[in-house]
Amino acid sequence: DWCISRQLWWGHRIPVWYAQDGSMFCARTEEEAYAQARAKLGNDVKLEQDPDVLDTWFSSGLWPFSTLGWPDDTPDLRYFYPTSVLETGYDILFFWVARMIMMGIELMDDIPFDTVYLHGIMRHTDGSKMSKSDFRPGDNPLDVIADYSADALRFFIITSSSPGNDVRMNLDKVADARNFGNKIWNAARFVISNLGDTGALTFDESCLSLPDRWILSRQRGLVTRVNALFDEYRFNEAAQEIYHFLWDEYCDWYIEASKVTLNGSDDEAKQNTRAVLVHVLDQSLRLLHPIMPYVTEEIWQHLPHEEEALIVAEWNRGGEATNPDAEAAFARIMDAVRAIRNARSEFNVEPAKRIAAIIAAGEHTASFESQRAVLASLARLDAARLQIVAQVDAKPEQAFSTILDSGIQLYLPLAGMLDLEKEKKRLSTELDKARADTERLQAKLNGDFATKAPADVVQRERDRLNATRERIAKLQEQLEGIK
Repeated sequence: DWCISRQLWWGHRIPVWYAQDGSMFCARTEEEAYAQARAKLGNDVKLEQDPDVLDTWFSSGLWPFSTLGWPDDTPDLRYFYPTSVLETGYDILFFWVARMIMMGIELMDDIPFDTVYLHGIMRHTDGSKMSKSDFRPGDNPLDVIADYSADALRFFIITSSSPGNDVRMNLDKVADARNFGNKIWNAARFVISNLGDTGALTFDESCLSLPDRWILSRQRGLVTRVNALFDEYRFNEAAQEIYHFLWDEYCDWYIEASKVTLNGSDDEAKQNTRAVLVHVLDQSLRLLHPIMPYVTEEIWQHLPHEEEALIVAEWNRGGEATNPDAEAAFARIMDAVRAIRNARSEFNVEPAKRIAAIIAAGEHTASFESQRAVLASLARLDAARLQIVAQVDAKPEQAFSTILDSGIQLYLPLAGMLDLEKEKKRLSTELDKARADTERLQAKLNGDFATKAPADVVQRERDRLNATRERIAKLQEQLEGIK
């Protein structure tokens, strides 16, 4: 049952008029009601309209077509009704969605939409439902927007949402979203500052560097994936894809690699890289715009463009071919850089210190040689002491070594990279401490603790023991490498 009347001061007033004898007349207008009443009760009849209004959901149920000019046959009504998707909360599925379908079938002879996307409910940090009547300071949307920006709130909600599941406000994640916006802003500043007075920004794909070809391929793959996710209403996954591409690939890798070219002397290579920087940023902003409209529009207005605004710019539906060979080749470069960075961290090498390296790249030697400057820049290597060879006959003495997943061998001579005696002493001290921790944990787990303590506490100690054993193995490996 549906109680259609409400006692409110606003809304659609119920179209029912009452005569003094209690007779009721339902009509579109007061004149029509009087015509009905006079035909039944005579010309002297007096009518009074019902003071109540129709239920809110009755009025809202007309929304899909009343906003388009109905009951007149307008161009908007013909074009936009029926539409394709309705996005709403699951809590008003019966109150609103069902009413719109009822009204559409009754008054338009067609359902108003064919797909209903139900989002979850936004909740406070303590899990309670947000409400206009319970507007708490701190984690309500207006305060969050003031503190972090609307874009940050939008990105947090979308990345935290899946269809039908509620979202609890998390200010740490909102801050992360704000930091993402800052990351894009700083990347854009770098790109714009390097444009100069270069004229038309076009690139010749046949003359691009490996990093250029890699990022273009990754961006084209991103467009295809994001479009597929949008089509399937998996907005949270689409947002995460864009996030990881912009932060992890475009900013952390491509921009850093582009600095090698931009600081070089090859003008044609510089022009190509500038054009690729702008193109990839432009296409990424288009993908991100529905999620973070404000920062993307502001940045985009400072890029070379033909359309008036990003919101009306052409949407990229994808379809451009990717370059798997370029992706695989640059992935090997990145693996080598990561391995060198990890080794520098393990041996506490000063960040600014340039070190030597030997890379036995096998069949990929030519590819690595072409990226010598990129390797030296990203891994903080001394270019004069960077050897790229097909293979080495024997492992160099006193060198850290590792084999990458691609089979490429990496050697870092320790002499000159660190004080060997000091490092031996440090590693030996850490090894002694780790062994002492192992003995203590073993003794603890061999006693009454293992049978009397809660299972989760016992498991936590076992995990600590396993981690300590792994650390011992790593320290022994490092010591052996030094010796």
